Amino acid sequence: MLPRLIRLMKLPFHLIFARLFPVQYARYIGVKIQGQVKIYGSSYAMFGSEPYLVTLGDNVFISLETQFVTHDGGVLPFRKEIPDLDLAAPISVGSNTFIGTKVLILKGVTIGENCVIGAGSIVTKSVPDDCIAAGNPARVIKKTDEYLAQAKSASLKIGHLPEMEKHAMYKKIFNVE
Repeated sequence: MLPRLIRLMKLPFHLIFARLFPVQYARYIGVKIQGQVKIYGSSYAMFGSEPYLVTLGDNVFISLETQFVTHDGGVLPFRKEIPDLDLAAPISVGSNTFIGTKVLILKGVTIGENCVIGAGSIVTKSVPDDCIAAGNPARVIKKTDEYLAQAKSASLKIGHLPEMEKHAMYKKIFNVE
């Protein structure tokens, strides 16, 4: 009873820490971060119950509501018959990778370097270097150089602007008051 009460008392600290300082919070709970990482809209549960099994490379960007699940809770109903049954595996994300909004990354997945994972994807298998993957389950849909070529040709050419100037340009370009 007392350990549960202590955990409940720590919860507000974790919620605030995760929201205000997401990268520092990830390090605090044991995520291995190997360089610069940007986490947008972190939650204290983003890295699951085994955050120490998650490794993030350099120049990794993680969008809102992404989840890293390093274990398989599907075996829980069978523990009555097989008490030592347990499935878990690390998750690794390579450098220069972007993970879109609401992505779910499951145990044992390695996402290579120079990758983009599309919003809403469920990543059940590893993604090789230099690939764009999306879907449920996620699958490779193109190579990163193809994506980059398309992005260059469609670019608004305002990525270098500070946030406020960029917003003003969006409004001008899209005729929004």
